[in-house]
Amino acid sequence: MSSELFTLTYGALVTQLCKDYENDEDVNKQLDKMGYNIGVRLIEDFLARSNVGRCHDFRETADVIAKVIILGHLAMPKDIHWETLLTALCLP
Repeated sequence: MSSELFTLTYGALVTQLCKDYENDEDVNKQLDKMGYNIGVRLIEDFLARSNVGRCHDFRETADVIAKVIILGHLAMPKDIHWETLLTALCLP
């Protein structure tokens, strides 16, 4: 999907949500819910198609996401830069 088509589609979706819900907080809740559901479906699809074993900690999970999922779906390798406390990471 081209970035222009994605931008127009997402913009139309947000515009429709703004028309359907009067409160900005409700729009944000719906966008959050939709994003969560999309993420769950992506992970379920990944787990069904791959042979990746169970991750045991946050770091291992992030490594799999960065090196396998992102590489597979976006065809671009990513390096992981960890915060000193290992509680957050950055994918540049």
